[in-house]
Amino acid sequence: MGNLFKIESSLFLRNNPGTEALRNNLFERNFPPDARGIPIPVSKMVISRLFSNLAVPVMDKFIVSARKYRPQTFDTVVGQSHITTTLKNAIRHNQLAHAFLFCGPRGVGKTTCARILAKTINCEHQTKEGEACNKCNSCISFNEGTSLNIHELDAASNNSVDDIRALVEQVRFTPQAGKYKVYIIDEVHMLSSSAFNAFLKTLEEPPPYAIFILATTEKHKILPTILSRCQIFDFKRITTNDTVEHLQEICDKEEIKAEKSALQVIAQKSEGCMRDALSIMDKIVSFTNGELTYANTLEHLNILDADYYFKLLDCMLQQDLSGAMLLYDDINRKGFEGDLVVNGFAEFIRNLLVCKDEKAAVLLEVVEGFKEKYITTAKNVPAAVLISALNILNETEINYKAARNKRLHVELALIKLCYLRQAIEITAEGSSISKKKLVEAVKPVAFRLIAPLEVKSTNSEVQNTKPTTAGAKEKLIIQIPVSESDRDEKLKIADTNPSYDQGLATVNQPATGNRQPVTGKISALDKIRKQYSSNGSSANGNTNHPLKEEELQKAWAEYLQQLKETKNPAAQSFELAVLRIKDENSFEAVTSGNLEQKFIEQGRNSLFTFLQEKLHNKLLQFAVIVEERPEHRPKMEAPLSSTAQFQKMMEQYPLVRELKDRLKLDLDY
Repeated sequence: MGNLFKIESSLFLRNNPGTEALRNNLFERNFPPDARGIPIPVSKMVISRLFSNLAVPVMDKFIVSARKYRPQTFDTVVGQSHITTTLKNAIRHNQLAHAFLFCGPRGVGKTTCARILAKTINCEHQTKEGEACNKCNSCISFNEGTSLNIHELDAASNNSVDDIRALVEQVRFTPQAGKYKVYIIDEVHMLSSSAFNAFLKTLEEPPPYAIFILATTEKHKILPTILSRCQIFDFKRITTNDTVEHLQEICDKEEIKAEKSALQVIAQKSEGCMRDALSIMDKIVSFTNGELTYANTLEHLNILDADYYFKLLDCMLQQDLSGAMLLYDDINRKGFEGDLVVNGFAEFIRNLLVCKDEKAAVLLEVVEGFKEKYITTAKNVPAAVLISALNILNETEINYKAARNKRLHVELALIKLCYLRQAIEITAEGSSISKKKLVEAVKPVAFRLIAPLEVKSTNSEVQNTKPTTAGAKEKLIIQIPVSESDRDEKLKIADTNPSYDQGLATVNQPATGNRQPVTGKISALDKIRKQYSSNGSSANGNTNHPLKEEELQKAWAEYLQQLKETKNPAAQSFELAVLRIKDENSFEAVTSGNLEQKFIEQGRNSLFTFLQEKLHNKLLQFAVIVEERPEHRPKMEAPLSSTAQFQKMMEQYPLVRELKDRLKLDLDY
């Protein structure tokens, strides 16, 4: 019946090129009878179906390059020689493990190697190198997808305990043909904890014919109990050179005209993933009608040409702000987003920084035509400019999402870059370069040290004091900061030795170099000089009097009387304090507790002024200390016992003793 239809259809197609006329002729035509002489009934529906199939031309189904050129042997796997060699040696020496774990980035050949391993170990005629023959029944059935010895499970959608239990039940059955049954579990990290636990026992002690191959991109999510039961193989990213070579081989087989620079851009964009590289190449080939050029690749992948970055760098070095703004406007009109420009420029600056050292030039992954240009440009740009530019671009990219006006945000970064070199030159300090920002580049204030001088006094004991030498301790240092911007002088007094045993020293300002005399706020300095120059005499011309016990007690009592008249609560603390003279210019106020000490310290300033005037001693100093004194402790009586209380009661009331004796009572202790 089928042959008859083919003959008749071909006959009428030759005579009647029109489809409608051919169909009508078939409807009206009587087909020859069969061997028994009975005409064959042909319905209009059968003829319509026949011509509907004839009207549609048969086309080959398109297969993407990632599937069409998927490796079928270990030798064709790209960039994973350290793994394929290990597996081939294990097959040749019959040292296969029962469980494997393939982990690594996406698109580097984990599932492909698992399938090749499953096909090779079941091959009937393995080669000497440990490869599959691709000719035996097992290899043919595997290539056609009809092999019963391989089972693939997607753990992303079958991650429950029931799915793992069903898998474990299948393991019990021996293979019908071949040596091994191979179970490939992809994305195994998606299994739940319960599913992992249900799989542990089978994974640890499977039947001798069962081999498990687990594949994952996130090894850290797998339980340690699973990891310890598997041989772990870490797949690495495929290098740019290996990717370019593999793409070139496919282009030669498909008769595609491809520029090497375009293939290098595709390899860099794929970031070590062969599947992504093949998908990108298929897409660009469809876009360019079978040609791969550098310009078309950049346009299709939305990548900015490196020439724009070289022009931006020239504008940055020449401080050409208008040129940089116009160049960014041209880039923006082409549809490139600001973050893409900032990220690309940062990568460009990084490449220049890498090229500064010949040893690190191997890290440069750019198109071959630009390598020499990168190296030449890097020699003319200081490293400080590149590092500072990277910092600016990094901050710009981090804050890009939060910015309301995206374009203005990028333009501000370009403004900083254009004036970056000038800012670095301003902040340069000799041969070294300051890493501070321009707004923070303020030089430290210069201080002039004032040499201390001896104290002049009419007192014989003070005059006997030796002059201050270079090695003596300085009592008072006055430092005058001189600002280079406005020449304003500020006064800073630093007390380097707070002891007052040897008095205070006055200082004068020495003349240093050709510095102009300080004016303006010098009145404050004169006031201090006059104040300390008159330390040797009081206001009425009398000299400083040494401390005496009677005068000190009298002045202390007068101050105490003032406190009592004003009803100051600190009067009691002053009254209980004991005065103790240390030397002719200082004494101690001894208190019996911290509370009294705090009360005296609160009125220290007024007491200090009062005593200096009363005792005519400007060098007077005192300290408040705490010492425990037994005579000031409150006297507390010990509590009486029951017997003592009763004895005291009987002494006070004799009738109580009489009552005790008459009733013959005793104390209950």
